[in-house]
Formats: sequence, C-alpha cells, structure tokens
Amino acid sequence: EVSSREQLRDALKAHEAKLGGPCFAEAFIEGREFNMSILAGGGNPLILPPAEIRFNDYPPDKPKIVTYRAKWDEESFEYQNIIASFDFQEYDAELIENLKAMSGRCWDLFSLRGYARVDFRIDQEGIPWVMEVNINPCLSPDGGYAWAVEEAGLTFNDAIDRIVKDSLK
Repeated sequence: EVSSREQLRDALKAHEAKLGGPCFAEAFIEGREFNMSILAGGGNPLILPPAEIRFNDYPPDKPKIVTYRAKWDEESFEYQNIIASFDFQEYDAELIENLKAMSGRCWDLFSLRGYARVDFRIDQEGIPWVMEVNINPCLSPDGGYAWAVEEAGLTFNDAIDRIVKDSLK
C-alpha cells in the first residue's frame, strides 16, 4: 500500500521492470458494477440488456472485484458468490437508460465493430464510471455476453451472424 504520489510513482517504476513496459494505477471505485453488451447490425448498434454483477455474501473487508478466480476457478468463493443479474427495480430505470446511452457513445467514439462490452462502476453518488471498453469480450456460449444475447431474445447464432455480417462491410 502506498500513501503518497511519490510512493506510487516509485512502485509503478518498480513494476515496469517486472512487466516489461509502462504500467499505470487507477482508483478503485466502490459501488455497483454493470456490463453493457453491444451487438452490431441494422444500422445502429443494439445495446443488449444490462447485467449487474452482484457480489453475494462478500465480507466487508473483501474487495468486490471480478478476478481470475471469479471467472474460472469453480471451487473458489468468488466463483460461487458472484452472479450476473438481469433483474432490476423500477428506481434503476434512469440509471439503465444512462448506461445504455454511454455505451452507445463508447461504440461511436471508438468506432467499434461487430460486438463489444462496456463495464461500469457506479460510485456512492450514483455517478457511472467506464472501467473498460472491451472490444473482444468472451463469446463462450455459457458466458456473460451469450446470456445478454439470450436476454435480448436472440439466439447465439443470431449474434454470431450479425457479428460476421458487420465484419464483411
């Protein structure tokens, strides 16, 4: 743990040698986490239903972060206690619309094609922060992107067809 900018700068310099190049640090945003999947086709991109990443039964001192263990280690606490939920309350409607709009702006800003996913954290004041624009999210039929496709009422084959057609333009 570092407590000053100078210590942070020194720690980053030390990691550069280990990682083989420049690195950076970013602030952890405590709050809700959302994934917004996007699919090309039909002129404008289709913003698929949002998924909220829920950290069930996490102790207060455990960071709420989706790690390697959460994704791939089926025996881990993280894997067993993190779920993607597509169910929201009415009071979330404005937030969801804002996340959809921001996702569409990311699609346009980065000239994305085919498919993508934008990951967000919502801070304690309700402000959304883009954590990542993932231009190649996992397309495994049993993964989060495929779940969003299904929630949208499409088949996995429909999504792949749209991605391929967009790539041929």
